[in-house]
This record gives sequence, structure tokens and C-alpha cells, in this order.
Amino acid sequence: MYKHFDISEFRCRETGENDMKEEFIHMLDELRERCGFSFVITSGYRSKSHTAERSKEKGGTHTLGIAVDIAVSNGEQRMKIVREALDMGFAGIGVARTFVHVDMRATTPVMWTYG
Repeated sequence: MYKHFDISEFRCRETGENDMKEEFIHMLDELRERCGFSFVITSGYRSKSHTAERSKEKGGTHTLGIAVDIAVSNGEQRMKIVREALDMGFAGIGVARTFVHVDMRATTPVMWTYG
């Protein structure tokens, strides 16, 4: 169904639930194609009962099935993902030392770093 991913890669790490949006995974497939290297998904769908989501007033983009965190091992990968994601119209991008978050939020586009 997808060129570079198996749907199981996106399951909630705590509950096993998986409600990823098909359109988002197709965009992620295109992002992977443009980047030219494999993606390891460290966080995909998150149940609203997931530890990272419980304290939020309303669930984040992971709970909507429109966000992932992609493992990175160097600055070149980080830069390539960010550049291509921006070019493709991903609206949320978070940059950490070990991963890059991308999402398709419907609000004003934002970029942030993790402390």
C-alpha cells in the first residue's frame, strides 16, 4: 500500500492503536523519496491516553494521525528532512538532536526546537 512504510511502524508505542491518516503517510512516502535515505519512525500515532498526550488540554497532531518523529543520526539528514518537508508544505516541524518531527497541522505553520 505504501512504498517505504508498513502501517505497523506507526502504532502507538503504549496502546498499540493506529489511526494514521492515509494521505499523511503518502506524503511521508514522498518525503522519504525526496530525502533518499531510510526513515525510522520513533513516534507515529499516539492514543490520547499516551503518557506524552495525557497532560495536554487537547491532543496534539500525533493523536490526529498527521504527525511522526523521524530518527536522524547527523546534521545532514536533519537539514535534508527540514528542507524537503518545508518544500512539500508540511506545516509543523520540530528539530531535536536525535529526531525531526513533521506534521500536517491545519493552523499557522510553525517550527520549533526541543530543549
